[in-house]
Amino acid sequence: MQLPFCLIRPGFVLALATMGGLLPAARADLLFAVSEGTSGGGSAVTDEQMAIKYKPMIEVMERVLAQKVNVRYVRDFRLLEEGMKAGRFDMVLARPSDYPARGVRDYGFSAVTTTQPDGHCLLIVKEDSPFKTLDDLKDKRVIMPERVAYMTKFCLAEMRDRKMGVNPEEVTYVREQGAIPFAIQNGLSHVGGIASYSGVAGKLKKEKLRVIHTSTPQPYLPLIAGSRVTPQQVQQLGVELVALSQTEAGGKALGAIGLKGFEIGTQPRLLSLLDWLGDTKPAN
Repeated sequence: MQLPFCLIRPGFVLALATMGGLLPAARADLLFAVSEGTSGGGSAVTDEQMAIKYKPMIEVMERVLAQKVNVRYVRDFRLLEEGMKAGRFDMVLARPSDYPARGVRDYGFSAVTTTQPDGHCLLIVKEDSPFKTLDDLKDKRVIMPERVAYMTKFCLAEMRDRKMGVNPEEVTYVREQGAIPFAIQNGLSHVGGIASYSGVAGKLKKEKLRVIHTSTPQPYLPLIAGSRVTPQQVQQLGVELVALSQTEAGGKALGAIGLKGFEIGTQPRLLSLLDWLGDTKPAN
């Protein structure tokens, strides 16, 4: 039956045209996953709060990609990895850096930027400790975050490269980096390994601790993009984020959330990070 023209609604015509291939289907919003690690915002942080925090970056994303970007805060590392593997996320900004690095190596993502400054393992001792060099720390009692933690692997890789002898029986692992200063101050451990971007690192003077060694730099807080973002968009997005950080307003907005700027062309560094950590690609 042919409907009278006056009874055909514009929306009905549009739907038929879309199904018939006459018009392109509307593209779904992009999903931007943010993970700040176990020392991030905490369980009370919401998607909306993260969207406000990273608003300067999201505005650049939406302008470059010409699509709405929705934020998903992911605190659970298992869900972060599963989301990358399943392709649920279009972009991921995450620490620790081994997760986005695996997104690039294992799940088809591309590196857009890493965040400045780079990350380091800081080996810390008591302020009045007699230890001066890494040689002084051989076979001393060491305290680290939990055994599976990224920063523990980071610090142990650095100690390996520096040929710092570590007796496995003299290593203590703790769930929270905040417990490390207490152990050193009270003589339970001689040296501790912490992240340069951790809350503990900002309180060393107050806790009467000092850094005895700063590790080689490694990529921090990488931004990666999935298959719905084209290679040309990946490149443009990286350039625009760098440009944002170099403006007075952009630099101030990023500085307010602890970011100094962005670096592009860092995909080789991300892949090298996994090799350095001994993170091997799983067998197919």
